[in-house]
Amino acid sequence: MINIQSIGFVADVKLENFIENKLGKIIKLNGDIAGAEVFLRVEKSDITENKVVEINLDIKGANVFAKKQSKTFEEAADLAADALRKQVVKHKEKLRAK
Repeated sequence: MINIQSIGFVADVKLENFIENKLGKIIKLNGDIAGAEVFLRVEKSDITENKVVEINLDIKGANVFAKKQSKTFEEAADLAADALRKQVVKHKEKLRAK
């Protein structure tokens, strides 16, 4: 189950679908993922890269977390998903080695 929370604004359905699609690909990599928490927020700062995406995956035996900041939520979600994908693969390989 993917839970998306936008803090301080209402997220567009297109953005939510984009994130669900990205996470769906990661969930297919590892069937032990019980759920995902996604937090979207806008940082108050002078820089243009103020969109923050935090994703926490609940995997059997571990929690995997990524936080990325960028100009757009889509770009930040893409970066976070790439980081999570690497962590999930590494976790899966670690379990196989045991």
